[in-house]
Amino acid sequence: MDLKQLEYFVRVAELGSFTRAAQALDIAQPALSRQVRLLEVELRQTLLTRNGRGATTTEAGKLLLEHGRGILHQVARARDELALMRGALAGHVSLGLPPSVSRLLAVPLTRAFRQQMPEARLSISEALSVAMQTSLLTGHLDIAVLYEPAPSPGLELTPLTSEELMLVQIRPPGLQEDPPPPPIPLAELVALPLVIPSRPNAIRMLVESEMAAIGSRPNIELEIDGVSAILDLVADGAGCAILSRHAVARSTRPSAYTLRSISTRNDTPLMIKLCTACSALRPATRTQRATLELIRVTMQEVLQLA
Repeated sequence: MDLKQLEYFVRVAELGSFTRAAQALDIAQPALSRQVRLLEVELRQTLLTRNGRGATTTEAGKLLLEHGRGILHQVARARDELALMRGALAGHVSLGLPPSVSRLLAVPLTRAFRQQMPEARLSISEALSVAMQTSLLTGHLDIAVLYEPAPSPGLELTPLTSEELMLVQIRPPGLQEDPPPPPIPLAELVALPLVIPSRPNAIRMLVESEMAAIGSRPNIELEIDGVSAILDLVADGAGCAILSRHAVARSTRPSAYTLRSISTRNDTPLMIKLCTACSALRPATRTQRATLELIRVTMQEVLQLA
């Protein structure tokens, strides 16, 4: 049994599509289909049922998927162990970050990763938390940093930090930064037009949940998925936004905005939780565990400097 064929099959089975698997593996779809078919011929079993909506595993395919994940993980661990014998961590780690966190973490994390694990490779992609949870379960990502993740039996979640969410408004001409504007009660946000991401964005869901608890709902002026676009619209006078302080600080014109704390029904700041997540179906390799620790340390360092 060829390991490459096994890897191809596992990826198709997890993603449920030859097209998506070919994109994830960066190979041509006909070549991927041919290799999976050769594996089926060798095993004399139909592993996947092809249909117009993708591919699903047969009973034989489900059995091979269970074994295949374990085999590929053992191969990855063997490579890690051999690398450790020469004093190095090796392998590839695929990391997903929300756009606002990527602005804060991507550069210092990449720098630290190269310094501490020069024989390993790190790839970073940006996506919303909900999409990254799916990518973790399908094997497209090894690790992700998620906002307010919902508990899932397929994910191992570890608290990372919490960020305060701020009301972001265009700065009136001549307004000084010091003293900062006072906190705004959550109930007063109802009167303000918001430029906010669409559901199921974690910030959007948190804001709606907090407002529902006081019997109100946000005044949505525009739905935009993207920090840069949201800030550009705020600067253009389209409305206000609710973002972390770091998301604004890493923008091209942070001085164009004023930031106000948001006071919740408990008179506490509006906070959103960040967690690291990895798949519970595939135990983390040594390199992945080292990356998880590096994310934690780097985040602490970045927040201290901010």
